[in-house]
Amino acid sequence: MTVVTPDLLRRFDVAGPRYTSYPTADRFVEAFGEQDYMLALQQRRVGSVGKAAPLSLYVHIPFCESLCYYCACNKIITRHPERAEVYLRYLSREIDLHTAHCGVGQQVSQLHLGGGTPTFLSDEGLRELMAMIKRNFTLVPGGEYSIEVDPRTVDEQRLALLAELGFNRLSFGVQDFDPEVQKAVHRIQPAEKVFALVESARRLGFESVNVDLIYGLPRQTPESFERTLRQVAQLRPDRIALYAYAHLPERFKPQRRIVTAELPMASAKVAMLAQGLEIFSAAGYVYIGMDHFALPDDALAVAKRQGRLHRNFQGYSTQPDCDLIGLGVSAIGRVAATYSQNVKTLDEYYDAINQGRLPIVRGLALSRDDLVRRAVIMALMCQGKVLFEPMEESWLIDFRSYFEPELQQLQTLAEHGLVTVSDEGISVTPMGWYFVRATAMVFDRYLQANLNRAKFSRII
Repeated sequence: MTVVTPDLLRRFDVAGPRYTSYPTADRFVEAFGEQDYMLALQQRRVGSVGKAAPLSLYVHIPFCESLCYYCACNKIITRHPERAEVYLRYLSREIDLHTAHCGVGQQVSQLHLGGGTPTFLSDEGLRELMAMIKRNFTLVPGGEYSIEVDPRTVDEQRLALLAELGFNRLSFGVQDFDPEVQKAVHRIQPAEKVFALVESARRLGFESVNVDLIYGLPRQTPESFERTLRQVAQLRPDRIALYAYAHLPERFKPQRRIVTAELPMASAKVAMLAQGLEIFSAAGYVYIGMDHFALPDDALAVAKRQGRLHRNFQGYSTQPDCDLIGLGVSAIGRVAATYSQNVKTLDEYYDAINQGRLPIVRGLALSRDDLVRRAVIMALMCQGKVLFEPMEESWLIDFRSYFEPELQQLQTLAEHGLVTVSDEGISVTPMGWYFVRATAMVFDRYLQANLNRAKFSRII
């Protein structure tokens, strides 16, 4: 096992993007609107007649029954299920607006329902949503069809429905099993319930089960979190996401309910992360990168070994790099060399669709430099290496000249054993995988230009 020292964790505990895209979403501009997005959809349809690459779909379900104080997602707290019924009708109309430009029956190899809480939808609502998707798109065999699950909102019967509807991957939001931490963040869910649900998911034949954890929450201590980590190792999900809590109450109103004095100190957070790395590695998990672990036979770990790992707005993926259509409030999409995002409130979303408009509020048309840098950053984040010659042939650049300042900056990371730079290219070391965001940040032109990192979460 690679030993990550507390000194290194502290040294590289800086704020930076997660690079689910490059350029990052904070670079999107309102000058990019519906017409630009429609043009990208139409060009995809015309330019790929007979050979369109499969799509990825993301559907945002914003509703939650109760508020989790740590949450930074776009959500609506309500106990009125009829609000979801209205929302589904508008989602159907948004899909119609998309297919008018890209055509009906486009193949989809990846579907993800996020939120909010997708399992806020009733059984009938889930059936309706999947029916509308299957009417308009073709879900290909062997694709990744995943849904985020709040363990408090499902039982084995509901999991059976999800399997029946075609979902083959589940992601359970756990965060922490400690009762005191759960009280502090207003999310009570006994460990026994999660264990029972994961066992049910295995019986039902789901291909992969993910568990989300967060360290740095109020009332957490290295001792209490170690108990949670060992429970999760015993649970043995196929994948684990271990996120650092980013306390930004000035940006996210729910976090103002967290008692700042109850948050663990930076040294305690470093200790928790070090424990996670040690315990999951000892339990046989492969570190994928960017807070993610997977069992050796999981598709993510296999893809990493084979150099087939990709990254999009949902995180790491085994599916080939493809266009992404985002549906619902605040959803982000990517079509060709453009990014786009929907409006963030229900009123704006409903108003746009009532006017027959796609609800795009902002986006970005990528420049050639953006595309070159995206290729470098994604190669580092997914394959852990960049080879100069293929990059030069693909983009008609002299890599060492084009990225001369960046290569100089990498020397500091190389001195700490995080990367190696040779005549052939750049390689992330086993130690460097834990700090791969720091390596990617070197090639982020926007970040280097303004050094305004306060808006991002910290790496650790």
